[in-house]
Amino acid sequence: MITRGAPKHLKTITDYTTRIARELKVVGLMNMQYAIEKDKVYVLEANPRASRTVPLVSKVCNVSMARLATELMMGKKLADLHLVRRKIPFFGVKESVFPFNMFPEVDPVLGPEMRSTGEVLGMADSFGLAFCKAQEAAKSTLPKAGTVLLSVAEKDEELVYIGREFQRLGFKLRATRGTQEFLHAKGVAAEVINKQQEGRPNITDAIANKEIQLVVNTPASRQSQADDSYIRKAAIRCKVPYITTLAAAVASVKGIAASRAASSGVKSLQSYHREIGS
Repeated sequence: MITRGAPKHLKTITDYTTRIARELKVVGLMNMQYAIEKDKVYVLEANPRASRTVPLVSKVCNVSMARLATELMMGKKLADLHLVRRKIPFFGVKESVFPFNMFPEVDPVLGPEMRSTGEVLGMADSFGLAFCKAQEAAKSTLPKAGTVLLSVAEKDEELVYIGREFQRLGFKLRATRGTQEFLHAKGVAAEVINKQQEGRPNITDAIANKEIQLVVNTPASRQSQADDSYIRKAAIRCKVPYITTLAAAVASVKGIAASRAASSGVKSLQSYHREIGS
């Protein structure tokens, strides 16, 4: 499940970042990218430069990072800036914006290539609502009701959780044969839907006929990416939100639940900043 980072992982990330910055003698801003797998922290990139994330993080934390970095490059010391660690009591979720709607025949499954054309930010008092806002800003608004298509390579307990949570929220489930059989064995009911090569009516028909409001499709290999790409392409053509990882599916379930429960309206950035503690 998706939660705030474990304290030990945050400690490791802070330690790694500090050591790398000092070793590289970075003065100003540095962009770090990490991944956590099987309880281990991996460094993906260390770039001695700013990134598009900087203004978003500045807005979340109410810290003018570009200005502070410039002052450091002009000769000031960190001690001169009087920076303190502050607790952020709300959530900020960054979402990348992709141009796949302009290229409907391009498979939207992501790899190491830099394909995004922009980024948006969702802020809220809960992770789920912040994620939901970010998806809406990226023009991939999550549905609050309807039918979810599940065609998933990873048959594990996370998939069972996703299926049960969507059902708890009142969604109907349709699934390709292998996914449906796995869910059925775990006590999660889903209606079988044909793949394109299995005859009609099939997935493409259902998406085109607006019978599907959300697509969850995770390819397992290059071969399966080629086989399932028509699902994702159909979703793009018909403007149906799609998800290609189980982590994003879990976040989507949380986001839909939070958006349904949300009672407050628009909240100003200044209101969020007043909540930041020392």
